[in-house]
Amino acid sequence: MFDRKHTCVVVVGAQWGDEGKGKLVDVLAERADVVVRYQGGANAGHTVVVGDRQFVLHQIPSGILHAGASCVVGNGVVLDPETFFAELDELSGQGIDVTGRLFISDRAHVVLPYHKLLDAAREKQQQIGTTGRGIGPTYEDKIGRRGVRVADLCRSGISRDLLAERIDRANALLAMLGSTHRADLEEHFALAERLGARLRPLATDTGLLVYRALRNGKRVLLEGAQGALLDVDHGTYPFVTSSNTTAGGASIGAGIGPTDIDGVLGVVKAYTTRVGNGPLPTEAGGEVEEELRRLGGEFGATTGRPRRCGWFDATVVRYSVRVNGLTGLAVTKLDVLDTFETIPVCTSYRLDGEECSEVPSDVERLARVEPVYETLPGWGQSTAGARKLADLPSSARAYLDRLQDLSGAPIRYVSVGTRRDQIIEC
Repeated sequence: MFDRKHTCVVVVGAQWGDEGKGKLVDVLAERADVVVRYQGGANAGHTVVVGDRQFVLHQIPSGILHAGASCVVGNGVVLDPETFFAELDELSGQGIDVTGRLFISDRAHVVLPYHKLLDAAREKQQQIGTTGRGIGPTYEDKIGRRGVRVADLCRSGISRDLLAERIDRANALLAMLGSTHRADLEEHFALAERLGARLRPLATDTGLLVYRALRNGKRVLLEGAQGALLDVDHGTYPFVTSSNTTAGGASIGAGIGPTDIDGVLGVVKAYTTRVGNGPLPTEAGGEVEEELRRLGGEFGATTGRPRRCGWFDATVVRYSVRVNGLTGLAVTKLDVLDTFETIPVCTSYRLDGEECSEVPSDVERLARVEPVYETLPGWGQSTAGARKLADLPSSARAYLDRLQDLSGAPIRYVSVGTRRDQIIEC
């Protein structure tokens, strides 16, 4: 995706998350100077396999595994400093040197323990299927103008009054929700002081940093979390995350203007998965779903929860092409389908007896759609060794061609395994 025309590229999930964005960011980061995580938080789990080592990155951009890339946690991220530094220490222990190339926006909001208590208490009532990492309550505080930002922790001595006011409110909410847990001010104050000391050397105006990089001709890669169908505005509301996961959120979350972005790569699996509650029209069910889950290792990198699995939904991907302005697609996990004799693809829906070519805006209607399938032949042989399109079986190439036609965006990459080198550039 990086060429003379594309110097600032966004990588987004074009389904319900878990599409394999981490691997694509890792592949593209080899050509990037700056990699920016622009939204979400520790609820993300981007898995990258390098040789015989596997790295699961939750908040640190996937580009950190390339020594030449500077990595930025943007203002649109809600940062959990405790888990961030645990992740950072783990990387250092594995020989990954981040000195001088990891930066955190001083405008980013911070996840604190009371946010996680509120998240757990609300999930018991609402059953949305959150990860329990405090993401929603932190974004809620941000919009309510009562958040705590990195800049607050980095000041010499965070205001005790600032924390006390927020903890009193959180404890009142916990009582209303019937939770027996309470947040402790002194514990939070001590934690904030300790975290602030580690954050200070990394905190900066990252929007300015990225702006200057682009003006100096550097290549910038913007890394999203979750997927388009989990976007708080454009996803399957209310079964969504708390941020804008679509490409439009990239400029806001990175602190640059939208005209700086000149390419958007949407990542999709060769089939479909979803974690948590909410409609999934092509969910396979039964033994077929179990087989997809087993072959694809479909368990959450963050939570370990089994993912719901089904067939490729072109209606969903066409929607993602539209709301993200996708200029290209990356299809991952093609190899998972190697053993299937036939492979259904959802081309549209039927709703109340009528053809429906778009994703309904409300979940009640989406839950009632019947997928219209087209069945394509499988290829019955391994694709794991393919490194160019010509290496793929003819039926696999035909499958990709059909996905491209149905989706309305050109396929730029195909992944045929977990390793960094198992990638085809189209």
